[in-house]
Amino acid sequence: MFEPQGRLQRASLRARVTWLAAFCVAGAVALVSFGAYMIVRKSVYDALDENLRSRAATVATSVKVTTPDDLLNYPSAFLAAGDVKMGVLQANTGKILYPKLSEPPPTVEEAWEVAQGERGEYIWTDHRTETRVIAAPYQPGQAVVIAQSMAPQRTTLAKLSVVLLLIGGAGVLLAAIAGTAVARTGLRPVQRLTEATERVANTGDLTPIPVSGDDELARLTHSFNAMLGAVAESQERQRRLVADAGHELRTPLTSMRTNLELLLASERPNSPTLSEEDKAEIQSDVRGQLDELTTLIGDLVELAREDAPQVIHEPVDLVEVVERSLDRARRRASNVTFDVQLQPWTLLGDSSALERAVLNLLDNAVKFSPSGSAVRLTLRQVGDGSAVVEVADAGPGIADADLPHVFERFYRSSEARTLPGSGLGLAIVKQVAQRHGGTATAGRAPEGGALFTLRLPGRP
Repeated sequence: MFEPQGRLQRASLRARVTWLAAFCVAGAVALVSFGAYMIVRKSVYDALDENLRSRAATVATSVKVTTPDDLLNYPSAFLAAGDVKMGVLQANTGKILYPKLSEPPPTVEEAWEVAQGERGEYIWTDHRTETRVIAAPYQPGQAVVIAQSMAPQRTTLAKLSVVLLLIGGAGVLLAAIAGTAVARTGLRPVQRLTEATERVANTGDLTPIPVSGDDELARLTHSFNAMLGAVAESQERQRRLVADAGHELRTPLTSMRTNLELLLASERPNSPTLSEEDKAEIQSDVRGQLDELTTLIGDLVELAREDAPQVIHEPVDLVEVVERSLDRARRRASNVTFDVQLQPWTLLGDSSALERAVLNLLDNAVKFSPSGSAVRLTLRQVGDGSAVVEVADAGPGIADADLPHVFERFYRSSEARTLPGSGLGLAIVKQVAQRHGGTATAGRAPEGGALFTLRLPGRP
């Protein structure tokens, strides 16, 4: 019972467009043909009725002749009529008079009413004899009845029906052919999109599709190419992240493995033993390497979380976020002071991500600041619907060659390679800023050190 529906669902879009065009044209042709047939039919029958009225008027006004058989007066037009049946109804006798050697015309009750003078002319169709009949007043107490065959009219209408059917069928066929051509031409971009989708699914090839024209399908192709570009960019970011993470993890893991193998080898029988100082130094190195791995893995997890699309809709008080970050930075750094100036600012965002970004800026400033120096932290409005968080230190600053790369993942300047860190903190800052509709920039502070600026939209 549901098989036809399944077949319809399995029909291709091209077939459905073809059938739709054929059905629409068939409906239009059917309506036009029906209207034309009804108009012609009415015109033909109206002409037949007018012809009957004309004959009846001719009969009523023609000269009468007397036949020797029954001595009745008959109109001379009776004798000239060869394609009709004629007769005279006599109301007083209830008989119909008609020429000899001919058949009487059909009668109905309304025709006798015309003979009795109770009504004017009356026209009807006698389906038994397939004739059109008129009863018209003749002489007092009489009515003339004229019946004319409808065969010529029916033949004409039958031929018209065949012509309309042939023309309609040809129109439907042409519509189906045109629909197929239009579907094939119009759906060619969709076919290219389908092939591209299958290519991406089967091979992972993200090559853009050629675009032609400027219609809706062309815009769809542009959108699909933009999606392919976004997927390619995401894959490239993932590839770089995995490659860079593998490179960064290799060094501490290799060092840790070397230290652990050295400790295990010293415990074997007949092997050189290590002094307590050497063991303590190796254990300290292992702990430092574990801390480095922990930090690196945490940064990687945070960076992966920032890469994932998230909906931001939580109202955030940026002053509270900055103060929480500042408290954590103060607990980690006891050898520097903080010069803080904060103005109120709120925005829609992720408070934990913003706190992590500000903390990364503060940790970076503390890492490069000399002992006893001050780190300047400022939150101020800039008057264009945004506010900036500025973190400045008194360290050596950023070399001009390093400025374009400081926010790249795992990038570390020559001065920073000897310091602890994963090289991901500033990359996380940039991603947090972008996810909140802002920007992150780096420059040189008036104090001589580095100046990092985090610009965020919002309101006071």
